[in-house]
Amino acid sequence: MTEFVDGFGGARLAVHRMGEATGRPLVLLHGLFSSAEVNWIKFGNAGILAEAGFHVIMPDLRAHGQSEGPHDPAAYPGDVLVQDLAAVIAACELSDYDLCGFSLGARTAVRGVLAGLSPRRLVLGGMGLTGLSGWARRSAHFVDAIDRFGTIERGDKAFVAQAFMKTMKIDRVAARLLLGSVDDTSPEAIANVTMPTLCVCGADDHDNGSARDLAEALPQGTYAETPGNHMSSVTFKDMGRAIAAFLA
Repeated sequence: MTEFVDGFGGARLAVHRMGEATGRPLVLLHGLFSSAEVNWIKFGNAGILAEAGFHVIMPDLRAHGQSEGPHDPAAYPGDVLVQDLAAVIAACELSDYDLCGFSLGARTAVRGVLAGLSPRRLVLGGMGLTGLSGWARRSAHFVDAIDRFGTIERGDKAFVAQAFMKTMKIDRVAARLLLGSVDDTSPEAIANVTMPTLCVCGADDHDNGSARDLAEALPQGTYAETPGNHMSSVTFKDMGRAIAAFLA
């Protein structure tokens, strides 16, 4: 089931649901240039979580999937994804829920907790400690891929990002604006993420630093390794099984 809610500034956000409405609410946030469909539904991980008894709630982030991507810079203040997340949680009337994010979704989940959201448990996928604190470097990489879109040749470090944007038909104007709204999270701030947290990451995923280091830096962090790299780890059902086992 897909419904739409208003995010910051009235932007229309698509929210996809799976599982029994009486199940425990679990909010899943996808990664950059992806969508709820590609990140969570297509390869079966949302289904695994629904079968485990969760009511899975999956918004498409602003400028992704079926959600709107305004071209007005005013629609992208700092941490706009956190404001959108809070709007989704309010619209779904969630008070007792779990929260999971992959890559950009993991950054958004952490920023949301630091801004006052209080899920029972937290899952951070494809994310390491330096990935949270070194967003400026990662953002510059994607901005470069956007600015050189259509001219990047195989072998260039930005080729994979260009290919994924083509596949996902990304609105590059909106995506570039969104990239500028995401901020770094200092290692010191991680100590304020106090709920039990799973850091789950593909064995060959080094894009955002060490997930094991992030788990060790968290007050109640747990590390789980699954197959794959940053692009492929979400295609393995091991990801969904690890999340379900932790949340259970």
